Amino acid sequence: MLDYDFPLWRPPSEGDNLIIQATLGCRFNQCSFCSMYKDKVYQARPLAEVTADIERAAVAWPEARRVFLADGDAYGLPTETLLELCHRLRACFPDLQRVTAYATPFNILAKSAEEIAALRQARLTLVYLGIETGSDRLLKIIAKGAASRMAAALVRAADAGLKVSATVILGLGGRRLWREHIEATAALINGRAPTFLSTLNLMLDPAVAGGFFARFDEPFEPQDDHGILAELRLLIERLEPLTPIIFRSNHASNALPLAGTLPKDRDRLLAEIDSTLNGRHGLRPGWMRGL
Repeated sequence: MLDYDFPLWRPPSEGDNLIIQATLGCRFNQCSFCSMYKDKVYQARPLAEVTADIERAAVAWPEARRVFLADGDAYGLPTETLLELCHRLRACFPDLQRVTAYATPFNILAKSAEEIAALRQARLTLVYLGIETGSDRLLKIIAKGAASRMAAALVRAADAGLKVSATVILGLGGRRLWREHIEATAALINGRAPTFLSTLNLMLDPAVAGGFFARFDEPFEPQDDHGILAELRLLIERLEPLTPIIFRSNHASNALPLAGTLPKDRDRLLAEIDSTLNGRHGLRPGWMRGL
């Protein structure tokens, strides 16, 4: 249908939806754990090319209802460009319900509350934000800014009515920093909760693993499955969001798929983790895990 520029990444929840590449690569592309766009040079695709893709997609799939704007941080495009794309999508897809995109804290904070609200009115109602951790020490190691910027982005989005689907990476601090990682992450999320929260397990591409490990002061000791479950348990135990969070650990990298709403389902989720830790419930086999 469309001639994509690969690799093409999208969140698990966008697997059945139309993908339109509004940008190529990632504007920042410096996160030490991430290899997704290392082979791409960031660029905003010409508006005419993206519009042509939208029109071709509408011929092949006119009933599409949800659209994901790729690549890495398409929400960083100028608001005028995003509004033009949203308006074109609405014109081409009569049943359009939602437009989404990856975003960084910088992308969100670069837009005013009025701009975010205008985009939301145009159906760009949700962004995917990689929080990864609330620990400033780990954020420095992974080259991803500061927790205060993450917190400010969550506040800006919430105040403007923009839904955020945030991710946290279990295992990011290894065996030495795992408790700091989880405690700080829970504190960050409790300050202003995203609408959705998902966990991923740390899985490093060999191309970036050496650089990631080199940023730690002491040798990095990866968490085993038991350690990952301990992190997951502590995170769920510590989360006391001001508003309900739809929680998932259904990414392919996760050892234990979970689903629920916090804090309502906390006891059930903790019981599922405890059952697994006690050997009464199995983990996802290693061969089924991946990025």
